[in-house]
Amino acid sequence: MLSADQPSPQRDCPPGSEGLEDEEGPRDAGSGLPPADSFPGAWRLDVGLDCPGCPEGAEARARTAYHYSLLQSCLQLAGLPETQDRSQAPRTGCPGAEVTLCVLGSPSTFLSVLLEGGTQSPGNMLLCLSPTWLAKAPAPGRPGEAALLVSKAVSFHPGGLSFLDAFVPPRQATYFLAGLGPGPGQGGAAAELARDLTCPTGASAELARLLEDRLLARQLLAQRGVAVPATLAFACQPPALLRAGAVGPGLRLVQLSRREGQEALVKAEVRAFLHSEALGDARQVAVGLGGWRWRGRQPLRLHPRAAAGTVADAVVALLERLEEEESVLVEAVCPPVRLPSAGAPPGPALALRICAVVCRTQGDRPLLSKPAQVVCAVGRGDRPPRHQDSLPRPLEAALAQCGPGAAAQAAAVRRSVRAAAEAALAAVLALEAGLSAEQRGGRLAGTDFLGVDLALAAAGGALAPVALALSLGGGRCLEACGALEGLWARRAGPEAEEAEAAAGPLVETMLRRSARCLMAGRRLLVVGAGGESKKFVWAAARDYGLELHLVDSDPNHFAARLVQTFIHLDVTEHRRDEELARQLAELVRERGLRLDGCFSFWDDCLVLTALLCRELGLPCSPLAAVRLAKEKSRTQRHLLRCRGPPWPAPALHAVPCCPLESEADVERAARQVPLPGVLKLEFGAGAVGVRLVEDAQQCRRHFSRIARDLRGEADHPGIGLGWGNAMLLMEFVEGTEHDVDLVLFRGRLLAAFVSDNGPTRLPGFTETAACMPSGLAAEQEAQLVQAAFRCCLGCGLLDGVFNVELKLTAAGPRLLEINPRMGGFYLRDWILELYGVDLLLAAAMVACGLRPAVPPRPRPRGCLVGVTCLLSQHRQALRSAASPEALQALQARGLLRFNQFTSLEEAPGPGEYEEPCCSLACAGPSPAEARLRLLGLCQGLGIDGPHYPVAHFLSHFR
Repeated sequence: MLSADQPSPQRDCPPGSEGLEDEEGPRDAGSGLPPADSFPGAWRLDVGLDCPGCPEGAEARARTAYHYSLLQSCLQLAGLPETQDRSQAPRTGCPGAEVTLCVLGSPSTFLSVLLEGGTQSPGNMLLCLSPTWLAKAPAPGRPGEAALLVSKAVSFHPGGLSFLDAFVPPRQATYFLAGLGPGPGQGGAAAELARDLTCPTGASAELARLLEDRLLARQLLAQRGVAVPATLAFACQPPALLRAGAVGPGLRLVQLSRREGQEALVKAEVRAFLHSEALGDARQVAVGLGGWRWRGRQPLRLHPRAAAGTVADAVVALLERLEEEESVLVEAVCPPVRLPSAGAPPGPALALRICAVVCRTQGDRPLLSKPAQVVCAVGRGDRPPRHQDSLPRPLEAALAQCGPGAAAQAAAVRRSVRAAAEAALAAVLALEAGLSAEQRGGRLAGTDFLGVDLALAAAGGALAPVALALSLGGGRCLEACGALEGLWARRAGPEAEEAEAAAGPLVETMLRRSARCLMAGRRLLVVGAGGESKKFVWAAARDYGLELHLVDSDPNHFAARLVQTFIHLDVTEHRRDEELARQLAELVRERGLRLDGCFSFWDDCLVLTALLCRELGLPCSPLAAVRLAKEKSRTQRHLLRCRGPPWPAPALHAVPCCPLESEADVERAARQVPLPGVLKLEFGAGAVGVRLVEDAQQCRRHFSRIARDLRGEADHPGIGLGWGNAMLLMEFVEGTEHDVDLVLFRGRLLAAFVSDNGPTRLPGFTETAACMPSGLAAEQEAQLVQAAFRCCLGCGLLDGVFNVELKLTAAGPRLLEINPRMGGFYLRDWILELYGVDLLLAAAMVACGLRPAVPPRPRPRGCLVGVTCLLSQHRQALRSAASPEALQALQARGLLRFNQFTSLEEAPGPGEYEEPCCSLACAGPSPAEARLRLLGLCQGLGIDGPHYPVAHFLSHFR
């Protein structure tokens, strides 16, 4: 159960576990480096590594050249092209307005992150090979903080392409990750650069020092229920976060009054420890110094467990070297693994060492999921392996070497490793939450990923992980995982696909924190406050540091108190939008509002917003495109004319329809559009007024009913009646219904999220159920995404977050409608929960003219299946067992997700034009499991019933 790599019997060597000092190159900057041309490769070395205005000494230049050659060697081994030098033609860019992910550290340690960053955010993942390529500049309005500026770096692009770039003016980092040991950062230089930045940092020297104290790290782990080696510690002045006595299960701290004359106490404590049951089957113990100064700099000495006197003498000898907040540790050494299996001889006795990299994801939740994030090293039983001296192996392959009994436990071991690694990061995040900005190394310093070093111990025929050490900011765990990916780099098949995603969660976190950095303090005008379903906007805006100004028709709207400026103007009559836009622009100028962007998430106000953006000169999709998408019949008829090239053309996805303004139009439409058809409001929202009509008579009857019942905004607010009640008749297409939420920037598709809908309640098409992510085959899902994307481009929608409703028919996707705003109801919440991508933040970034920092291939963290509720069916349940208070309590316990669309007190009474009032969803690792949980919950709450068969609505999600 060593907390660091055990030295071999032939020689004493540094523990070399995940210590931050244990990087490539010498530990001492003055010890000399291998020549830059010592790597076996044929790349150019006459590249511009010097940074103008920041001269380096000969030794520093040699170090930079060494790491440049190391990068080329790593690329060569991965089968990737050599870095191209284009530093003679500096990049200009838009300083302060673009994502800039900056890494200062060893290329071999961070290669997997760099390559993944080049894929997720092309050209924005930068590797600095020297601290002189970076500079800090005082931040206006932030006393004591500084912006980090990048003058030179290696930038990474899709396909493993890399370029040596210079930046004039320098790019401002939106995220900084430093390897805090020797290497390009040279320890102290990296620590100073990372301290007190205005951009988020994924590691700091202050946080690293805390975790490098093995005793403190083990206390954190033990308190979270993670198994750690039995440890006895002696200290004179222990860290303030520790106290004498039992500091956790199997851990004991003995506080000494002085370093000398403690032999009797030490011998007594050592003897008691060596005879305690906490050591289990361990036959050896290791003695060494604990504390950040000794991480990776001092060998652990092994002693037989029976040699109590020798162990005590070793402790006494080390006490003389103790300084403040340091300790001498006596630790159990994990015995080798050998498990028999029925009918088979036991395998050899082997030592197993595991590296796990766990990342902080959306909502500060730890995540370890991919096989390449768990890497094993295998060694002889009498010589436990060091990671850098062993080939990285998948967990299953390593266990197979220990015999059939161990191999049979692979799935259980993987689950327990994941639980231990995620609990370790949770413990670190909890510790951070109680630290001041100074203690963390800056206001935005935090642990975004953690290397967890574990051993496998056998107890009662079962294997269990024992956490040995934690590493922050890189180190051997990250490098071992990257090395395993490299072994799979040229393989096809599921292993290669999994390996490609290993660094994905970390890069996604870097992008997410970068987006916050870019948007903090941005000033946006929001047109239309929306209702209950949009309450999340105001809390999210405050969390992101956005400065919102609001325009709305209701002077008493609750959101008026939650924004910087409220402008009251009646914007419900949308046939006057051009006039209203001019009025609003004048009000904005009169109030002296300096805006970075303007956007709306409310269906009614989308055209008005586009008009206002044109008046104020703010970024927006073309006005004609927004108008086209807003009018449903124009959307379809326009796309039917878009027959390419390129092919497949949007016309393949459009559905024949005919606009209706009078009863005479109904007769004509019934002859032109095949029946049965779908009658709907031209500018409607929420499926209000939508109806399946079997023949011309039903069509006339429903048209007359709408003309009578829904004449203006007061008849049903918020569904688009401010545009009038014109209708259209559209051909009814058979198939499953799906939502595709897209993020577009300058005509490029940045991200797409597909969800499946359950069968609607006919004849009104009211939504009943949904599942995310989609359960469709990959090819069908790709067809939906491409259809949605091509339809948006066909209408001219180039910038924004759009919700596209489609049906997947036997002949492929068919368009129902385009909503030129982010998806409503539960969609934003679900996408944020499953993918860690906030459509609200993406829409705000586009509105400011900034490329949203979203991963191009977001990976779901599970599955959600949900069902909607209607007052007509669930009024009694929603006032008793399924009251909003009861549902919120269940959500707090993690049993469901509750999204309320309208207040039960303010909701209109049940009727023909009813909308869902809320949604209940359950999570699970698969749609089938989430579906079963939801069905049981709905039965218990009274949501399921003969007139609302939840099992039928969920039948698609198997």
